Amino acid sequence: MSTATSPVARPTALLIDPILPTLVRLAVPNMLAMVASALVAVAETIYVGRLGTEPLAGLALVFPLVMLMGMLSAGAMGGGVSSAIARSLGAGDEARASTLALHALVIGCGAGLASMLLLLAFGPFIYATLGGRGEPLAQAVLYSNTVFTGAMGIWLTNTLASIVRGGGNMRVPSVTLLLAALAQVVLGGGLSLGIGPFPRLGMTGIALGLVITQTAAALFLLGYLMSGRGRVHLTFTNPTLSRGMFFDILRVGGLACLSPLQSVLTVLILTRLVADFGVEALAGYGIGARLEFLLIPIAFGVGVACVPMVGMAIGARDVARARAVAWSGGLMAACLVGSVGLAVAIFPAAWARLFTADPSVIDAARSYFAWVGPCYGLFGLGLCLYFASQGAGKVFWPVIAGTLRLVVVIAGGAWLAAIQAPVWAVFALIAVGMATYGLATAAAIYFVPWGQNQHLSVDQTS
Repeated sequence: MSTATSPVARPTALLIDPILPTLVRLAVPNMLAMVASALVAVAETIYVGRLGTEPLAGLALVFPLVMLMGMLSAGAMGGGVSSAIARSLGAGDEARASTLALHALVIGCGAGLASMLLLLAFGPFIYATLGGRGEPLAQAVLYSNTVFTGAMGIWLTNTLASIVRGGGNMRVPSVTLLLAALAQVVLGGGLSLGIGPFPRLGMTGIALGLVITQTAAALFLLGYLMSGRGRVHLTFTNPTLSRGMFFDILRVGGLACLSPLQSVLTVLILTRLVADFGVEALAGYGIGARLEFLLIPIAFGVGVACVPMVGMAIGARDVARARAVAWSGGLMAACLVGSVGLAVAIFPAAWARLFTADPSVIDAARSYFAWVGPCYGLFGLGLCLYFASQGAGKVFWPVIAGTLRLVVVIAGGAWLAAIQAPVWAVFALIAVGMATYGLATAAAIYFVPWGQNQHLSVDQTS
């Protein structure tokens, strides 16, 4: 019996092997790669901190939108891609899985182009609306324009990685993303600070590190899928596109895209609230948000491991196993993310001092962690269960849970602004929103039946 650490994990292994050990084997490579990618964000913040407080504040304005693109391409639409492919393989239809891969590539190209055009056109307006003024706004636009010019590479990397994951192979995309992250740390640091042979390009250099490495990763994954070495073979011979195939991906991925949109809208609203308290408070909040986005990949690593396991179980009509996988993954993510949250709640200054020595910024970060850190575990639970619901093709109610969090933040934010509450009250609101999201998502998974799978044959969709 092959394991998940082999180049290609057979669907039968994902359908019959013990759930927790299999989930761990699948999740660990993902978590390592995703944590490495998130550590890039930490390194970038350190680099920007050396450029000054104003670039650090500018990065805080852009970072939610960069994360949005990553969450849309890897988590939401990527989950829809992996889910559709896994359900096809679970039902024994490998030809359909390969055809779905081509449709996923088309979706990734279209989304990458749309991201580039939208942010180049409206990025400056968005950052100004968020409270960016003067030099922080100028630094934000400089970074944003470079990143989103290369949006196609980011979308294709995550789309192609999701295709490979849908076949049960976590090693190839994980190693690819890990190497890309390491290269990005070197390039981003060198090009931003002028280290070694690199020119000093400031914010542009940090953005170029992301664009160059993601484009290279996309080209490698494309070659891998076309080579036929994986379980899913991407081919362009006699390509035929059908609405049914697009629908199978988009009915999960398209609806799931609402969740990261809600998450980033929540962050943007909170960023706007914090911006009113000054550059130091905004920079401190940015440091706190960086850890939050570092923890998301841990839940992501477990969640994307759940997608093929749940999807193949649904495709094989084993709903009980699919639900058991979801709860096992959710509890694993809650424990991992929650333990880090408690650590920074107890020792908040240790993290903040990695990025700045400014006492005002450290105080703002300390207040953020004291309120938000204890709720990280519930946030990790909800995020992992959201991915598991993608594997089952049942994302409506988890998306509603995200809507509930957004409503809490909007209503609470309006009230706090009206009474001119202090900045710690905004951080408390963030904690309430996280707890609401986690508990509501868990309730959605518990009460909504997944029933029989919705797999359709090729004849029905062509």
